[in-house]
Amino acid sequence: MAVSPSSSVQRARQQLAERLREIRLDACLTARALSAAAGWHEAKTSRIESAKQALTDADIQAWCRVCGAQREAPDLIAASRAADSMYVEWRRLTRTGLRHTQDARRPLYERTRLFKVYCSTVVPGFLQTPAYASALLLANSGFHATPDDVDDAVRARMNRNRIVQSPGHQFAMLIEEAVLRYRLGGAETMAGQLGHLLESLALPAVTLGVIPFSANGRSMWTLETFTVFDDSRVHVELLSAQVTVTAPSEITLYVRAFERLAGIAVYGPQARALIASAIDALG
Repeated sequence: MAVSPSSSVQRARQQLAERLREIRLDACLTARALSAAAGWHEAKTSRIESAKQALTDADIQAWCRVCGAQREAPDLIAASRAADSMYVEWRRLTRTGLRHTQDARRPLYERTRLFKVYCSTVVPGFLQTPAYASALLLANSGFHATPDDVDDAVRARMNRNRIVQSPGHQFAMLIEEAVLRYRLGGAETMAGQLGHLLESLALPAVTLGVIPFSANGRSMWTLETFTVFDDSRVHVELLSAQVTVTAPSEITLYVRAFERLAGIAVYGPQARALIASAIDALG
């Protein structure tokens, strides 16, 4: 079982483990007795109750059967699956290709009113050009060895990105100045992407801030890419996985980090000047 970098995931698993222990105690069973009846080693029961054991549906069903609590099984299985979905490795998300991950997010995007996006390495997906997205997804596909459906994934991303110009949505986006300098797909691709960023500054639903190299008073370090959805859910993108954060205390931390980073970003003419300078540097 992968160790999650998010305590939201571990907290959900811990709550499930505590509920299973309560069910065992209510059934007046020792850990040894439950293990023997379930047909596994007592160490497994200990790992389950300490949230260190990855649970299968069959494990939960066996636990409930032994404890005479079969009615509890469906809800516990649902809770286990929900906890697992909070930390999903990219290899699992992309096992059938990259397009699925683009399409799967559309319902969440369509119901979100306010997006807060921070990117330290690449242009936010919402503002990517087809050529830039193609170069990025091709690199990701090669690194993670996913099925090659980059063309379909790019089309799906572009269709999804129409939401930026749909009524009822607002986008607050922050990028580090380094994003303007990292080259993906060559000079021509970058020139087109940076030009698109300049055009995006005029979109009524978009507020784009650039955190300059020269920013003073930086009290926040460079973070991993994250998106906050209506201040009620956060997606964090790691090298190995996507983490979904739902614990209110953790969401508050990400919102606070976004606000601090927004405070040192530049906007409007100053952001335009940084983008134009990056275009000039392409030669």
